[in-house]
Amino acid sequence: MDLSEYVFRAQDLPMLLSVSLTCLYVGYLGILLILAIIDERRRERSTQTTRKLNPKLGFLGFLGFLGLIGFWSYGIDKSIFPFAFFIFFGFFGFFYEGKMSNTLMDERYKENQMQAHMTANRISLGIIFFAMLIVGQGKLIFSLEFTLITFFIVVVLALALEVFLSEYLLYRYDHDDSPEDI
Repeated sequence: MDLSEYVFRAQDLPMLLSVSLTCLYVGYLGILLILAIIDERRRERSTQTTRKLNPKLGFLGFLGFLGLIGFWSYGIDKSIFPFAFFIFFGFFGFFYEGKMSNTLMDERYKENQMQAHMTANRISLGIIFFAMLIVGQGKLIFSLEFTLITFFIVVVLALALEVFLSEYLLYRYDHDDSPEDI
């Protein structure tokens, strides 16, 4: 549609009104989301325990297998978006976060949390770095498309590992088990 040639007609009014109301509603939902985040952070500062979560939410990690749909969809319409579902493997971390529900957040807990996040970040960024070195050497299987897909999958899996590993390591550090013993 060329807006320089557009002439308003009364028949366009319902469409313009519905688009305007939809935009206002989306803006309203965005403001509600921001207010809820601010309220949650304020409540987090006032309470000294972790949030209550059911460990069964860890089963949401099985949604990561939806990423396998990407191999099928790439063959049909060259779409690589379904590979992004591999990030849901990180939801297995909800199991360990659920096991840590209502834990007192003292100095030791916060130190363990920071150490777990730093370790998980270091590992996942190391994986991404090595993927860049290895995959970035050139064409994988003589195709730039497969190189992109491989790099995308590795990055998404590394991010999922970071999400899972931060919760797992926090659980292990809090229970005084060293991860090397496993």
